[in-house]
Amino acid sequence: MRMIDLIEKKRDGGQLTKEEINFFVEGYTDGSIPDYQASAFLMTIFYKDMTDEEITNLTLAMANSGDVIDLSSIDGVKVDKHSTGGVGDTTTIVLAPLVASVGVPVAKMSGRGLGHTGGTIDKLEAIPGFQVEIENDNFIKLVNESQVAVTGQSGNLAPADKKLYALRDVTATVDSIPLIASSIMSKKIASGADAIVLDVTTGDGAFMKNIEDARRLAKTMVRIGNMAGRNTMAVISDMSQPLGEAIGNSIEIEEAIETLKGNGPEDLTEMVYVLGSQMVVLAGKASSLEEAREMLVEALESGKALETFKVMIANQGGNPDIVDDPSKMDQAKYVVDIPAKETGWVNEIHAENVGIAAMILGAGRKTKEDSIDYSVGVKLHKKVGMKVEAGETLVTIYANTEDLDAVTNMLYDNISIGSEVEEPALVRDIITE
Repeated sequence: MRMIDLIEKKRDGGQLTKEEINFFVEGYTDGSIPDYQASAFLMTIFYKDMTDEEITNLTLAMANSGDVIDLSSIDGVKVDKHSTGGVGDTTTIVLAPLVASVGVPVAKMSGRGLGHTGGTIDKLEAIPGFQVEIENDNFIKLVNESQVAVTGQSGNLAPADKKLYALRDVTATVDSIPLIASSIMSKKIASGADAIVLDVTTGDGAFMKNIEDARRLAKTMVRIGNMAGRNTMAVISDMSQPLGEAIGNSIEIEEAIETLKGNGPEDLTEMVYVLGSQMVVLAGKASSLEEAREMLVEALESGKALETFKVMIANQGGNPDIVDDPSKMDQAKYVVDIPAKETGWVNEIHAENVGIAAMILGAGRKTKEDSIDYSVGVKLHKKVGMKVEAGETLVTIYANTEDLDAVTNMLYDNISIGSEVEEPALVRDIITE
């Protein structure tokens, strides 16, 4: 078998066999297939697309290119949740203890953020002492004992994906649904979950800017998961504005705590209930979404979910006192309220640029090598559809520098005030097959 033959076959619109796809993934991972041939192959996929069978075979080959986590020794149905990214997306930090508190094992492997999208692992590291690197045996032990643990992804989890993603990034082939879907799902399958709930975001702050692309990506990933033997479903959610109010690491942890106390932003709370209900049903702990939601509401209102979060923090070396006193996390030197310049309704918030403003403060990374300032960020006091009076606080900036003119102007430029508009629908679609 020769790589040039595979390139020609896909270039001419042919369907690749499982053996041909395995040959490519194995050869590129071990270095026997050079970058220039892999680049040409990726471009043929970009232009000629792939069938569901091809995408599934590519996903499985990538998943099996390195470590495949065995979670079979964890009691119960393990349900993973993955978001395609956004701004202020704190759902995992609330979801993990909440879903675990109703008896669903949450063995979660999460990633770091890059650019304007925050990573769950970075946010958790804002908790003093919290350990995100856990040996697999201890990871399994913690989930069996307390139903929940969140760890960083293994260095050898789906190495083919890591190598291919770096190549896609420099060959203009990132924006390909077969390649996006196989990248995400290869890591999810290698992570060992029995079932998968996907949060596919769409809008200004998401990777999928329009609903049509988000729907196709969601349907593709659901088909891959189901064909791979994982019960999979997807929620398509709105990311035209940031989720919740906080954008930054320590302040997002504080927002997660408030949400677990029942005082969180309405949109974040609702998103947690929507995703969590799906997880509980897939785990077989409830027979309907309505029953699952009632279980989650009771766990949150009774304080059980908050106690589970404290246990999770303590189990992973963190200081659980931050739940009652968030000031034990890093605090910004300057907290500056930015007032609205006019009276009206917030009718647009450009999520991506607001996320970039937080990144400029130090809340995110421009490159993988950058360090994060956990204390800084941005808090929105008004969301789309809300009335605001001139002089009323629109945004609060948390910073460690007094030079905030550029960030302030950026926020003003990306939060529009005008005539009354409706709040955007949070859940745009649900894909189950």
